[in-house]
Amino acid sequence: MTTSSVPSLPLSGDVEIPQVGLGVFQVPDDGTQANVEQALELGYRHVDTAAGYYNEAGVGAALRASGLRREDVFVTTKLRNGDQGYEQALRAFEDSRRAHGVDQVDLYLIHWPVPSKDLYVETWRAFEKLLAEGAVRAIGVSNFLVEHLDRLVAETDVVPAVNQVEVHPTFQQAAVQRRCVELGVAVEAYSPLGRGADLDAPAVVAAAAELGVTPAQVVLRWAVQQGRIVIPKSLSAARQATNLDVFSFELSADQVAAIDALEAGVEGRTGADPATASFTQFRA
Repeated sequence: MTTSSVPSLPLSGDVEIPQVGLGVFQVPDDGTQANVEQALELGYRHVDTAAGYYNEAGVGAALRASGLRREDVFVTTKLRNGDQGYEQALRAFEDSRRAHGVDQVDLYLIHWPVPSKDLYVETWRAFEKLLAEGAVRAIGVSNFLVEHLDRLVAETDVVPAVNQVEVHPTFQQAAVQRRCVELGVAVEAYSPLGRGADLDAPAVVAAAAELGVTPAQVVLRWAVQQGRIVIPKSLSAARQATNLDVFSFELSADQVAAIDALEAGVEGRTGADPATASFTQFRA
């Protein structure tokens, strides 16, 4: 697998993002460097972390140890919920930048809207400042529902480049995806395998057998074939390699339709509900 086999998708501001990246949610900081180095050796050029994952320093150490040029690896991180607010967000960004050991972050996201705190619009204005100053190349959001996106667009100046949301066969969030397309916001799928729960679905297993690939490759191909960015997580070199190798085959229209039909609505959700989630993500 070579990096050239992984396409990049355009974001606003002439920024491009590799369509498959490595997620490091719940990877301990002391194991993050080795995990990310392994992925970079396999050809990954996109790493997704967050202040609330407490492993930004491990990602930064891997970048330095890899010998790759900084501009060759796309780095995303996210603002901790407890750091929302204009001044707090600006200070928190500096903490993240120092933890990574970089001058510029490629993509900075508001991790959750936390509507009960009503700070995400104020926070977004700080993000706009970071973008204008060149501290970040692109800004976006995560876990934003239609109402959060619409308010942000109505009350601020910069449309988010990305909305990173839980999307997988049994939880597709069609309304959110549709609104993102209307606004020109790229959809980035986290938990793209449904935390493994979707891999045993008969439609997925059948497509894998027909194509001679793994069920995980089928689900990831289903996502990228529909234009989404995906950030699967794995500690295994073998699974990292197969997760990256999803551009050498294509699902048929019937296979895509069969996987689309797995939609289970909120019953398929594996994470928190952004409408009510209010956890702080305390500083470590």
